[in-house]
Amino acid sequence: MMYTLIATSTFGLEKVVADELKELGYDDLTIENGKVTFEGDEMDIVTCNMWLRTADRVLIKMAEFKAESFEELFQGTLAVNWGDIIPITGFMHVVGKSVKSKLYSVPDCQSIVKKAVVEAMKRKYRRDLFPEDGATYKIEVAILKDIVTLTLDTTGPGLHKRGYRELAGEAPMKETLAAALVLLSKWEPSRMLADPFCGSGTIAIEAAMIGKNIAPGLNRSFVSEQWEIISQDLWEDIRKHARNSINNKEFRIMASDFNGRVLKTAMENAKKAGVGDYIAFQKMDMRDFSSKKKYGFIITNPPYGERIGELKEVECLYKAMGEVFEKLQDWSYFVITSHDEFEKLFGKKSDKNRKLYNGRLKCYYYQYFGLEPEEKWSSKK
Repeated sequence: MMYTLIATSTFGLEKVVADELKELGYDDLTIENGKVTFEGDEMDIVTCNMWLRTADRVLIKMAEFKAESFEELFQGTLAVNWGDIIPITGFMHVVGKSVKSKLYSVPDCQSIVKKAVVEAMKRKYRRDLFPEDGATYKIEVAILKDIVTLTLDTTGPGLHKRGYRELAGEAPMKETLAAALVLLSKWEPSRMLADPFCGSGTIAIEAAMIGKNIAPGLNRSFVSEQWEIISQDLWEDIRKHARNSINNKEFRIMASDFNGRVLKTAMENAKKAGVGDYIAFQKMDMRDFSSKKKYGFIITNPPYGERIGELKEVECLYKAMGEVFEKLQDWSYFVITSHDEFEKLFGKKSDKNRKLYNGRLKCYYYQYFGLEPEEKWSSKK
């Protein structure tokens, strides 16, 4: 059966998610704020949950219609054939949000939608009571400017929950954002990669998983694994394919931090992710970072100075970063921070920057491009 699918994303990452979908073979994509819409069947639901690194979750779009009254909301929801996906035992969990709409009471909207879904189920199964003791079907009613979108969540816990990071340092970055930073940098495993503020290791681990082509969803479960419309054989086939897709590339990523305690956590996380052998962890202050290798990459998430009393310290750190990075011949470096004056403190204007959100913090991803090895070689000819 074909569905309209939505891969949701953090604001600023929609194009990255779309590029991932194209890489997986999908076209005819519609990119909007916070989501990419496309068509797919059950295999596509499984594939996208298993492979998307930067999306937040995968939803089935059930309906979209205008509603300025509770009656219109009820009738629009009732018109959907919910029983085509939800079985008699399905637990129908309704969540909601409303922005700039006449129907602004979210609890009331959730209640109306739940009532209408149950009525539609009665029509399908010709019965009045449903035990709701089976698999979860999370229905979201999202209303924006009186336009209602009804979706079913196929993912469960967000796609950033890879299963390897039970422990994290302070202010951890989501795995989905870390993966996006790596993909945006265009890093290749043939090039040196370092993160001198590695914290709990998320950027380095996501890079290693990309380098080894390890599917981000390989070691976790999804709510739709319990759904009757998707066979267990299909889940197993996609997992088997993902395991067989892991490559045998050899590379080494340098991950360092001055905090020894958080480094232990990073090592544990890397081991759980199956990439412990590809990352060299080291306790080191960023100011001591150096490398004789050329054409390397730095992708890093330094402190932002958000806490009171930390700002001056962070500003000194950014100045030191500029001095240290400048010595790395022909390297490319990529830095995400919420500090407005980063470029001035760093001492160099970025070649490109991109607005991204780290949690609720508006940040910029500053991108400095070094030479490619072949550029250096050709310039000598």
